[in-house]
Amino acid sequence: MGVPERLAARMSMAEQHEYLRARFSRRTLVRGGAVTLGAVAGGAFVAGGTARAAVPTQRTAPATETVDGALVAPFGRHLAYGNDPRTEMTVSWQVPVAVKKPFIRIGAHPWDLSRKIDAEIRTLHTPAGVGASGDHTQYYVHARLSRLKPGRTYYYGVGHAGFDPAEAHLAGTLGTFTTAPAKAEPFTFTAFGDQGVSYHGLANDALILAQNPAFHLHAGDIAYGDPAGQGKTSDTGFDSRVWDQFLHQTESVAKSVPWMVAYGNHDMEAWYSPNGYGGEEARWELPDNGPDKTNLPGVYSFTHGNTAVIALDANDISFEIPANLGISGGTQTTWLERKLKAYRADRDIDFIVVFFHHCAYCTATAHASEGGVRDEWVPLFEKYTVDLVINGHNHVYERTDVIKGGEVAKELPIGGTAYPETEGVVYVTAGAAGKSLYAFSADESYEGDVKDDESVSSFVCVDGGKQSETVAWSRVRYLDYSFLRVDVTPAAKGRTATLKVRGIAETGEQVDHFTVARRSR
Repeated sequence: MGVPERLAARMSMAEQHEYLRARFSRRTLVRGGAVTLGAVAGGAFVAGGTARAAVPTQRTAPATETVDGALVAPFGRHLAYGNDPRTEMTVSWQVPVAVKKPFIRIGAHPWDLSRKIDAEIRTLHTPAGVGASGDHTQYYVHARLSRLKPGRTYYYGVGHAGFDPAEAHLAGTLGTFTTAPAKAEPFTFTAFGDQGVSYHGLANDALILAQNPAFHLHAGDIAYGDPAGQGKTSDTGFDSRVWDQFLHQTESVAKSVPWMVAYGNHDMEAWYSPNGYGGEEARWELPDNGPDKTNLPGVYSFTHGNTAVIALDANDISFEIPANLGISGGTQTTWLERKLKAYRADRDIDFIVVFFHHCAYCTATAHASEGGVRDEWVPLFEKYTVDLVINGHNHVYERTDVIKGGEVAKELPIGGTAYPETEGVVYVTAGAAGKSLYAFSADESYEGDVKDDESVSSFVCVDGGKQSETVAWSRVRYLDYSFLRVDVTPAAKGRTATLKVRGIAETGEQVDHFTVARRSR
């Protein structure tokens, strides 16, 4: 069912993808439709609201017969906010084989799941000869819910013909989610990058669940199905089945906490589409309010209470790994400035948090800093006084002083407070979520073991290669598995709202903490 040998011999992986898509996708893609909901007990839904399936995306797949649905259980549930986190949520999951009539049940109580909503299957086929995964088909299912009520907890179960979560013996498969509140309230979110599949990734997930976050940010390099990470069809070791393991590992958190991703270099899987994001579009249903849904599916924004969050795709501006360099033609940066300007003008928004993969400022010896980010985005972060920038890429924890114009605007010791309106921007690399760790050229320096090095040798990736630099802004360096916890506290008009940011090790120990403060308008 793959590409004929006589054609495959002279076709690139991307060309083979297009050939297979044209041949198979029309007859195998299952699409969900829109449905109308009435009110349910407890007023959980707006009367007459709609819950619609996600917009279908064309996928390549061979013809496959379905099996008895009673023999198949869903797995890998993961949530994502819609464009408005107060009223929209997408529930996604995976099934190991083709099933018929996938759906979600949802209600205000676990004993009331009478509302049954059709879902959509996106079929992703990896032909034999692409990496190590052989001839493998994956089935990702999405149900996009809208017109939910703000600040409400919903119960849900996912199923298909032959597997109904409303049946008593399947009650253990139910999950919950909570929409964002209608007004500013205290909340917590967590963040990291570069997780993959490992014991350490699993351990970090367990700790994250214990923080009770409203949402989680994953700053790229999600599962590492492509371990080479160059975004090329010549990358070796690709295995699409790694995603099955990753989604199973992550389900303990992501089934109840929106898992908001940005795309890193290991997420450019060149075999699925010319820009490498065809596989990601099958697996994730993210907000679609970015500059160009076709080229940049991982660029979007959302607000939760008094905090705006922006996800960017640094592959578009990376000199170090240029597979997708310039893919947006500048539209991403234009969109970013427009969003930053709008959020800064919004009197209901105190904080702006931006997350993406490649580091603006980092001294780890593997990748260090990305010059494309410094050229394109850092000036905008400073112009619009962004409150916190979160990156991955380097498998370490590192936090800067307050930076402006490439220099230290203010030293920010552990426990210190930054005021972005007048001082500058703080950058955190939180890339030690699960993959093998990197190294520093300077001493580690973290809470309980501070060794300030005022001069650290490093480099920045620029057009043409690496450029050496000696920096003074590296304040905290920790070389073990960790993640970021951020506690957001709003304030009345004229008082000070805060982000309390903590670096937490896999052991549960705190390795860094600082505060970002801003007067509420």
